[in-house]
Amino acid sequence: MSSSLDHTPRSPAWAQVLLGGLLVALGDMSFAATLWFGWDGPGMVRLFQTIAVGVLGPASFDGGLQSAALGAVLHVFMATMFVLIYVLVARRHRGLLARPLGYGLPYGVVLYLVMNFVVLPLSRVNATPSLKHPDWIAWSVLAHMAFGVICVLFARRALRR
Repeated sequence: MSSSLDHTPRSPAWAQVLLGGLLVALGDMSFAATLWFGWDGPGMVRLFQTIAVGVLGPASFDGGLQSAALGAVLHVFMATMFVLIYVLVARRHRGLLARPLGYGLPYGVVLYLVMNFVVLPLSRVNATPSLKHPDWIAWSVLAHMAFGVICVLFARRALRR
């Protein structure tokens, strides 16, 4: 017999996890296209090839649409993982769903830090974090804070019963 006080972790609504991941990926793509790559065809190909560099290394830029497609798939996968990680933690700590701004904003900062100080240095991008462009950093942190809020909102939807 289940009651409203039952705190047993349940399986999430996977469609909500995927939808949240797609929204985060679209937001990040829009952010990157607007600030750095442009919205034309070559800019979008370059944007996604830049993501594929993490797996292919510099050869990504010689891979045409195939490496861009790989970058797009990787981008959606990573964004979906951002949502899924929050869902998995929130299954055990339901209070994390209560305040999307209160928890989403710092979660976004964590996402920014992990991506720039862990994932990128460990990938084939061969980049180390730099404080060379504080304006880019500020915009990127703000964007990731918004992505964190989206992660919390979709985690809440995925775990709602």
